[in-house]
Amino acid sequence: MAENLNDDARLDEVEFADEGVEEGMPLPSDQVADLVELVVCGLVDDVDAVTLDVTDGADGTLIEVSCAEADAGKVIGRRGRTIKAIRTIARALGQRVGTSVEVEVLG
Repeated sequence: MAENLNDDARLDEVEFADEGVEEGMPLPSDQVADLVELVVCGLVDDVDAVTLDVTDGADGTLIEVSCAEADAGKVIGRRGRTIKAIRTIARALGQRVGTSVEVEVLG
């Protein structure tokens, strides 16, 4: 019986990423999306064509970057190095704010 009490006490101490997010406050995924948008807009020629679709799910956040077809190569980079770097910084920030992040490019 004492074991069950200890388990219940531990559950009370666990903080969840969704707790503390009040209405009107930005989600952690919004911070990551803002960073991705800043980096991508700095790379492309047609900034107005850049859109981000952010999908929050139980297993993390998916950020889909849409841009002009001519700019997709700039976002991806040679051998995918640029998108790999974008994914790395997005995952690092995601880990810091408490969410798992995946970034995909849609040309």
